[in-house]
Amino acid sequence: MRLTKPTLFTNIPVTCEEKDLPGDLFNQLMRDDPSTVNGAEILMLGEMLTLPQNFGNIFLGETFSSYISVHNDSSQVVKDILVKADLQTSSQRLNLSASSAAVAELKPDCCIDDVIHHEVKEIGTHILVCAVSYATQSGEKMYFRKFFKFQVLKPLDVKTKFYNAESDLSSVTDEVFLEAQIQNITNSPMFMEKVSLEPSIMYNVAELNAVNQAGECISTFGSRAYLQPMDTRQYLYCLKPKKEFAEKAGIIKGVTVIGKLDIVWKTNLGERGRLQTSQLQRMAPGYGDVRLSLEAIPDTVNLEEPFHITCKITNCSSERTMDLVLEMCNTNSIHWCGISGRQLGKLHPSSSLCLALTLLSSVQGLQSVSGLRLTDTFLKRTYEYDDIAQVCVVSSAVKMEN
Repeated sequence: MRLTKPTLFTNIPVTCEEKDLPGDLFNQLMRDDPSTVNGAEILMLGEMLTLPQNFGNIFLGETFSSYISVHNDSSQVVKDILVKADLQTSSQRLNLSASSAAVAELKPDCCIDDVIHHEVKEIGTHILVCAVSYATQSGEKMYFRKFFKFQVLKPLDVKTKFYNAESDLSSVTDEVFLEAQIQNITNSPMFMEKVSLEPSIMYNVAELNAVNQAGECISTFGSRAYLQPMDTRQYLYCLKPKKEFAEKAGIIKGVTVIGKLDIVWKTNLGERGRLQTSQLQRMAPGYGDVRLSLEAIPDTVNLEEPFHITCKITNCSSERTMDLVLEMCNTNSIHWCGISGRQLGKLHPSSSLCLALTLLSSVQGLQSVSGLRLTDTFLKRTYEYDDIAQVCVVSSAVKMEN
């Protein structure tokens, strides 16, 4: 028998208006019903608890508990009784027996009781195999088994996204933002007790799911941590490489392990569940041999008026010097001011230089800064940079009014 907590008694209220034929009869019956809540008789949930009437659903991460009872229905004393409980999944077979020692004897109309617990860690079909072996008074060995089959369902749908923030000259020290979308796919609300990110040894993590108001840390989800069925929440975390790993560029580049999410929730009357995701992996952004980043750019500019930006060019190669030429290609909305095809000179490995460039826009709205080309004259290789950033272009009259 599966051991589960009871549920609140559900009562379907039947009411009518006073001018109807039954008058106040239905309301009075509900007030006299001992299962209803005094003063809130029309609520469906009552004050009483109901024992489980069926096996119920089991979700991944919850603890499966079962009561096993072996009863001697005969009129004889049996000896050397051994009760064994195994849980068979699609990938393994687990022994859940609390004791491996045999009971010396079992008298008629007596029982051997045992309670087993197991934290469910796999989705799909599970089979509880209960095996009993014993010996009769004549010494004959007897054996029988019983099988109990049940399904383990998925309680949450977890999706993750990574966002790279360029916060330094070197890509290895850039911050990484992780967005975790958690959806409750069960048919009952969940109390989200904890959602945290356990980082790998290479990263430090900061949770961005609370705001500081008047010296008090308040959750962005409010005071109630309930997640209704089919609702989704987004949790945000900021990861930054530790100094000892950031200094070793080769470790952070490529595919790296970020960490894993640890999710703890409670359902119904406090039934606890816990899930841990597999190790999350992130592909570090690749910049090739040359990296171009923006150091300064205005948010809003005037239509057909020049504005200035500052670019930083970094030689990401660790052993090759580059001789760079800058070309500026105009687009339909953004126009570069200056000489295209000018020499930038030699750029040594892991070095960088800053450029102040001037542009103007002939079209209003949110415009993309594109059209920069860098050519390495040594290798005759050209690097193209489009959609570097966006600026909001407004007319000068609109900006003056604001």
